[in-house]
Amino acid sequence: MPKDVYIQPDVPDPILSEELVLALVRRHVPEAQAVTGVDESGGEARTYAIDTNLILKVQRPQQLRPRTSLAKEVFFLRQLEPLPDISVPRALGYGRESALLEYTVMTRMPGVAMRHASLSEQERDAVLFQLGQTLRRIHSLPQTPFSENALFPGDRTFAAVQQRFREYLDELAEVFQTERIPWPLHVSPGEIGERVLASLPENDELVALHSNPYAEHTFVNPVAHTYLGLIDFGDAYISHPTFDLRRWNRPAEREALLGGYTAEVPVSAAFMATWKAVMVLADVIVMAHYPERAAQAADDLQQLLATL
Repeated sequence: MPKDVYIQPDVPDPILSEELVLALVRRHVPEAQAVTGVDESGGEARTYAIDTNLILKVQRPQQLRPRTSLAKEVFFLRQLEPLPDISVPRALGYGRESALLEYTVMTRMPGVAMRHASLSEQERDAVLFQLGQTLRRIHSLPQTPFSENALFPGDRTFAAVQQRFREYLDELAEVFQTERIPWPLHVSPGEIGERVLASLPENDELVALHSNPYAEHTFVNPVAHTYLGLIDFGDAYISHPTFDLRRWNRPAEREALLGGYTAEVPVSAAFMATWKAVMVLADVIVMAHYPERAAQAADDLQQLLATL
């Protein structure tokens, strides 16, 4: 897997003037009136809120990296336009003002990111169920436009999916060794890697993935605590669809998300076997990077290993 490298880390990263923001937006939405906010979340993009329903999204030039692309996001969103019941932003325009200024104009997702909402367990499960349904619809899109588009990196063969697993597992084993993180199981990380790779059934389920449909990109109604939609397709890549489910790695979250994903159409036995392998990977990631949850992840990992 390619590593993240920021191509031009030392270039300026100014906040655009209101005049320039409105000039860019009005090329695509002439009736735009005013800049109403700037999102300084510190990621690869900066967004400017326009009026009540528009966003200008710009690539922060010092955060430019190969796997993130505004052009790729626009392409993905336009593939979703024939499915208006899938709630995602709608791309209204795209362009480059200069070598350092790439932008997208899109509709603004209402609500708030799920990470900023206090949901009950029942509300959370209902949101994740709908998110699972959304991801299944997205994964069911015709895939030829994505596989033929050079903007989408990733895996085009089963062997490449195997290699993705292998590299993830090797990197995690190295983290435990170099950082001297205690390993609580009698089965070593290396042995787990061998079992995961041996469990993968050969199949050709390869789709364009959102990449990170987690709490910062899943939007909810802040009052009703219901699902509203999914944003940010700029890191999309092609691989097995189960990789879009891995970030929701607590057992209850997994159950709700998978329930929505399989609600309308069942998945194959090969899908479920690969899903188990991805969940093993997710547990090891938690054990390596989130010590406050390591014990729970280790317990869950033991249960998953018994089913491989």
